Amino acid sequence: MKRVVVMFMRKYLIKSKPALACLVWLVTGFSACMAQTDTAGSASRVFALHDLEQLVLANHPIVKQAGLLTGEAQAKVQQAWGSFDPALKSYFGRKIFGGTEYYNNWSNELKVPLWLAGADLKIGYDRFVGKYTNPETRTGVPGLAGLGLNIPIGQGLLIDARRNTLRQSRVMVNYAEAEKIKQINKVWFDAVKDYWNWFYAYRQYSLIRNGTDLAYKRFLFVKNQVLIGDKPAIDSVEAAITFQERSLQLEKIKVELNNTRLLMSNHLWNEREEPLELPDNSVPQDTNPPVSDFYRNQLQTLISNAASAHPELLMLRNKGRQLELERNYRREMLKPKLNLSASLITSRTDFDSYVPDYYDLRWSNYKLGIDFSFPLFLREQRGKLQEIKVKQLALQYDVQQAGREINTSILSSFNNLVAYESQLAIQNQSIANQQLLLNGELTKFELGESTLFLINSRETKLIDMRIKMAELVAGYQKAVAELYYSVGTIEAR
Repeated sequence: MKRVVVMFMRKYLIKSKPALACLVWLVTGFSACMAQTDTAGSASRVFALHDLEQLVLANHPIVKQAGLLTGEAQAKVQQAWGSFDPALKSYFGRKIFGGTEYYNNWSNELKVPLWLAGADLKIGYDRFVGKYTNPETRTGVPGLAGLGLNIPIGQGLLIDARRNTLRQSRVMVNYAEAEKIKQINKVWFDAVKDYWNWFYAYRQYSLIRNGTDLAYKRFLFVKNQVLIGDKPAIDSVEAAITFQERSLQLEKIKVELNNTRLLMSNHLWNEREEPLELPDNSVPQDTNPPVSDFYRNQLQTLISNAASAHPELLMLRNKGRQLELERNYRREMLKPKLNLSASLITSRTDFDSYVPDYYDLRWSNYKLGIDFSFPLFLREQRGKLQEIKVKQLALQYDVQQAGREINTSILSSFNNLVAYESQLAIQNQSIANQQLLLNGELTKFELGESTLFLINSRETKLIDMRIKMAELVAGYQKAVAELYYSVGTIEAR
């Protein structure tokens, strides 16, 4: 249809109105660009926030990296369990010189660390023979077998280094899980903000494009009125200028739209960890009007959820549990070291051979040892205990401050939502009123009682108000996302 109109103008206007013909040629170039834009956007496809969520949470590199934190913490738990692995040790040494066997020593021990009381279960077999073997360790040719325990009666009875390490590593799994949630929340929040920035840019583009179409159609209408003498030629100039201004504005917002599209693409990855580009024909989803009472009814629930499950608070609380375990361990280190080791020994090496009773496994055949030590001033352990107490006090202040800041952030985001709801209601009514003014002005123009300048002014004002409405809608949706982010969840969808 536009092509037919342009051919008509070229055929008849050049003969009668040279200045107006030049103006038509200028406007024709802009209208061709508009036609291309309309063609490009004809096969648009909605890219919803839910689609973004699926791609981000499944394929985003930072989200995948955050998932490794839990695996890393679990690996450290496995390392801590290594302190409880049974250990088998064996030693063999022999010396022969000048035809004399000085010693022939073979020592074996299976040590099984136990959780209870920090004890170690030991099963051993020793065979120490030779002319110059120490009489204290010398055994018969069959050797001696033993079964015994090593128990810390003083320091290490309630908690020792290996149990302390394991317990702390278990706590750090929960810490890593909270940190993972925190990082994922941050990635999602950034993605949501970029999505609604893209929404705002797209709505601006759509509104200005529609305004440009209206300006072009009005130029054609005014031009025909000028040709038949119903309108002065200056009106066609004003209509053309309005079309040109909106066309230039459209080109400017097109750059902003492309830039927001690029920022959106930063969050898009496929399952093969390859970056994706947002297709040119993609458009954001429409939004539902805000439900005022929903967030008011949910406010106390959101605050309660944040107090119990916010990842920042969970991280601090798990850090507190870790410090509490360390404090208990340092208290244990204030006790004296008193280790008791006892083993029952026998010359029996199997269950079938005969061994005299006085060499068999019985209570009268044993090895016993007691190890005691105690630093008189305990400066090192008292200093470490005091350091832990200071860290706990500092952490307590961090928890208080973090809780206050989280609560303030939630209330601030909620206040923003309430303000946006009021502004949206007012703006919606203002748009309706402005539309009435424009319709009335158009009616007066058809009756010859108004001017093109007033119509363009009313229409431009209406477009600006709708753009402002789109800005408020985008701001409202970002405020919703910020509210959930303040709570510590990703349910802003």
